[in-house]
This record gives sequence, C-alpha cells and structure tokens, in this order.
Amino acid sequence: MIIRKGTPNEMPSVLELIKELAIFEKEPYVVVVTVDDLVRDGFGEKPLFYSYVAELKGEIIGMALYYYRYSTWKGKTIHLEDLIVKENHRGSGAGLALYTAIIEQGKKDCVRRIEWNVLDWNLPAIQFYEKSGAKVLTDWRVAHMDEEGIKRFLNDK
Repeated sequence: MIIRKGTPNEMPSVLELIKELAIFEKEPYVVVVTVDDLVRDGFGEKPLFYSYVAELKGEIIGMALYYYRYSTWKGKTIHLEDLIVKENHRGSGAGLALYTAIIEQGKKDCVRRIEWNVLDWNLPAIQFYEKSGAKVLTDWRVAHMDEEGIKRFLNDK
C-alpha cells in the first residue's frame, strides 16, 4: 500500500469515497460536490484543501482530505475534513496509515492542533481516536448553516 498526496486525476475516486462516506453517515443524498469542484478547489492557484490517498495495486482505496484553519487561541491548525477507506478494505491498515500521514503533516507544518468531527454514534472511531491520544470533546456542539439557511438569514435581514 502506498500513502501519498492526491492528484487531480484521482478526484473521481475521491468523489466515490466521499459518496461512500455519506452513505455510511446515513446521508446518501447530500453530496453535491463534483469532480470539477474538487479539481478546481484542490489544485488551483490557491487550494482550499489537500488530500492524501491510499493506493493498493493501482486502486485508490482510501483518502484523507484536510485544510488549514487559524485558531485565535492556538494559531495555525489543520482540520481533517474526512478520512474514509472503502468498506471492503477496512481493517487493512489504510485508515491508520492515512491518519498517521495527517498527523505527520501537522508536525511538519508546526501546527498546534489537528481537529476533526466524529459522529456520536460512531463508537469504533471514537475509541480509535481516544486510544491514539486524541481528546473527543463532548462539551462543544458543531454549528453550520446550509444554503437555505444562508438565503433565509439574508432575506430576513
């Protein structure tokens, strides 16, 4: 297995993994991003994200997508947006290898924190993260506003 930075040519495989993750997270119809979006946003003049892929015998079997954030308390941080391994390759070590690549990237970049979200029902992931030394916070709530919320907010202003 090879863990390496993703390339524009691999974005169709990355999109398939994103869709598989959406199914796993019980939201199969919410993915609207396209291959063109991924290529433009990840490989343009000012990339909005970076990725690692796990390749086995020429097949992309997993990916980790991340981007940089800035914390007013910590400074530069990495946000791990998604880490997914194809269902038939889970348990192969690909997930750990991708997770390790992200942590190594954080160390290389001298970030003071790497952060991500995990669903409260995904107990195997929570246990893995805690065993690895991560703190899974229970006192913070994720907030987001979708397109409809943005429109409604701006129209009501």
